[in-house]
Amino acid sequence: MVTSPSHRRLHFGRRQLLAGSAGLGVSQLARACSVAADRHPDPGAPPPSIILLWLQGGPSQLETFDPHPGTLIGGDTRAIRTSAGSVRIAGTLPKLAEQMHHATLVRSLVGQEGDHQRAQYHLQTGFRPDATLTHPSIGSILCHADDQSDGHDNQPRGRRSTTEIPRHISILPEATSAGAGYLGAAYDPFRIGDPKQRVPDVRPAVDEARYARRIDDLRSVVEPEFLRGRLKSLEADRTLHLPSIQAARRLMSSEQLVAFEVDREPIGQQLAFGQTPFGRGVLAAARLIEVGVRCVEVTLGGWDTHINNHEGQAEACSTLDPALAALIDRLAERRLLESTVVVCTGEFGRTPKINAAAGRDHWVQGFSTLIAGGRFRRGHVHGATSAEVREEESGGTREGQSTRGVEDPATVSDLHATIVASLGLETTVEWETPVGRPMKRSDGRVIGSLLQPT
Repeated sequence: MVTSPSHRRLHFGRRQLLAGSAGLGVSQLARACSVAADRHPDPGAPPPSIILLWLQGGPSQLETFDPHPGTLIGGDTRAIRTSAGSVRIAGTLPKLAEQMHHATLVRSLVGQEGDHQRAQYHLQTGFRPDATLTHPSIGSILCHADDQSDGHDNQPRGRRSTTEIPRHISILPEATSAGAGYLGAAYDPFRIGDPKQRVPDVRPAVDEARYARRIDDLRSVVEPEFLRGRLKSLEADRTLHLPSIQAARRLMSSEQLVAFEVDREPIGQQLAFGQTPFGRGVLAAARLIEVGVRCVEVTLGGWDTHINNHEGQAEACSTLDPALAALIDRLAERRLLESTVVVCTGEFGRTPKINAAAGRDHWVQGFSTLIAGGRFRRGHVHGATSAEVREEESGGTREGQSTRGVEDPATVSDLHATIVASLGLETTVEWETPVGRPMKRSDGRVIGSLLQPT
């Protein structure tokens, strides 16, 4: 069955200025909220959600999830014991080590893109960049599936989100994420910065009476134009435009907005996640999942360590470690880890070879990703890399998928398909793009050994 999302961008011209002057902040908020539906989920069955912790720049597997201490490629990093028995991770992540019994490590990812932007696209969409098409990210796929009723997916209607705030949120986006692609702007993430600052454009800038007058003014200008047939460019989108305004207004009065306000948390929780923009972002992600948001992306930069790799990776890990450990612990304690998939990854890894500047370069031939929650196995490791890497193979990336020294290699597309399947979605369902091109959600194969039996 092929269906069409048929979402279009809206163009308001000068009348958009009136909406903006009403304090609505419509342009981003309306698109993010326009497809929110009034459903009544079973409170005992949270909808499946995903949190993506994006490590911008390419984290080194050797200083994080796949250390090789005492070897030529191991550098100065030591390995430490974890709560997952025989599993060892780098000593840069001591708090995470206490939560590894909840997590799966994939140590054998093999990619095909060595450029930052192209590799980010590949990891977040499961497809390599295509000049003729922009693919959607996993968060957009999940929210789009939330609105479908074709019977393909394994999600009972009662388990779908009814949030009044956007269901797909990106926090601290250092670079533009893949977004919704051909699914349309309504499924793009709502982007915010450090949660220490209040979310902009969600409260009227004027008193309540004046705000009400501006809404009336907006209605008195736009509605007659529709009735007179003078807004041909908007007429086709009228069914999206009006609900968008209504959704934005609901957002502005929603009690769920407090989920962004991490300073409401007990100081102990704030300290556990770390008093950093990233730590606050991850704490906000947990709070947002708790009110029904489907996907939250939080970005942490600082991983592109072509120079002084060990120091740079250790510094980035000091920010990641408390936030990731506290997130897993909180979700598990609140019984949300079963319904929430946490993915911690970057666009690629770093070379086994340490270069002349004491750095590591880009590496796609056996890097690592951590996944916790959902249907993923606990305390499990998939794949392995060898410390015996030939000098000529350890100097960087090139086209192709060399798997020398990689046990049980997993492609980026396979990982993407497995995450999609873990959220209860069929990977092979096809949607029709705006130009009539049928596209599957994923073209990878599901790695069954990563998932618990259903």
